[in-house]
Amino acid sequence: MSYFRWDGEDLILDCRLQPKASKDEFAGLHGERLKIRLTAPPVDGKANAHLLAFLAKAFGVAKSQVSLESGELNRQKRLRIRAPQSLPPIPGLQRL
Repeated sequence: MSYFRWDGEDLILDCRLQPKASKDEFAGLHGERLKIRLTAPPVDGKANAHLLAFLAKAFGVAKSQVSLESGELNRQKRLRIRAPQSLPPIPGLQRL
């Protein structure tokens, strides 16, 4: 099992979110999930909105191309990135 899979041109990411961190970053693997640290607090959906913007920038797509598929109120999330234009330097992440 991997923290990512391809669904056609879309990338599905399983991640573990750490809100209220000192900086926004990919922090390696946490079990079978990609750990992402964000500066936003987990209040009123701010961390989720910040996560979508962070991933959009990292993968070179518009914010509207990143969607939360599951885990809205949980640290463990599944996200869909539609047709990523670039892949950030994350261990093991590769195109098919």
